Amino acid sequence: MSDSSGAMIEAIGLSKDYGLFAATQNISFTVPRGQVAAFLGPNGAGKSTTMKLLTGFLAPTTGVARIGGFDVSTDRLKAAEILGYLPENGPLYLEMTPSEILKFLGSARGMSGNHLRERLDFVAGKCSLEGVWGKPIGKLSKGYRQRVGMAQALLHDPQVLILDEPTSGLDPNQTHDVRELILSLAKTKTILLSTHILQEVSAVCSRVILINEGRLVLDGTVEDMQQGGHGMEARFRELTGAGKK
Repeated sequence: MSDSSGAMIEAIGLSKDYGLFAATQNISFTVPRGQVAAFLGPNGAGKSTTMKLLTGFLAPTTGVARIGGFDVSTDRLKAAEILGYLPENGPLYLEMTPSEILKFLGSARGMSGNHLRERLDFVAGKCSLEGVWGKPIGKLSKGYRQRVGMAQALLHDPQVLILDEPTSGLDPNQTHDVRELILSLAKTKTILLSTHILQEVSAVCSRVILINEGRLVLDGTVEDMQQGGHGMEARFRELTGAGKK
């Protein structure tokens, strides 16, 4: 059943093991309706794995993931209806154009007619794709491919967005545009945003969830991440053990 408590993203004891290696260990957090939460951690900390568990792309070894109250293991289709997911380096059909792939993905979601055309126009404008709308994706820069990935995440107007490194490969102007887009979307959507750019956290997020070596080490406000007045980068290094080995 759908959620009525306001919790739109729930990780409950999520663990993922690959043989003897534990990619994530007992990760638990909740993101309420309307919040933009940063999901931070060093490379290899388990961020992408956790996001794949939350979206149903991976099955957990133990634990439960819910989107809008729907268990992604048992109610995958219901969860997918309200979820937009931008994976890190998401796969795209390089021989297709943005127009073609987004029409295809919209049709796969059961969208058609005027509704599909309106949403295509919306994401083309929001993601600044008009200039490359009919150009093969294989000929686009990494930045434009990232915009196509963002467009597919937004196409069906989801209530929840899970974005893995959405500004990866973008130049400073494009990065600014994506941050502005996230801020505008935050007025009506719940967003979990993975990033390595700490300035991005203070620019668009109100909450920080930090993991290290597969474990949750901080869940608090942006101010908590700046504790002691030493800045977010120093706090990140402190919590992830950088420089202590």
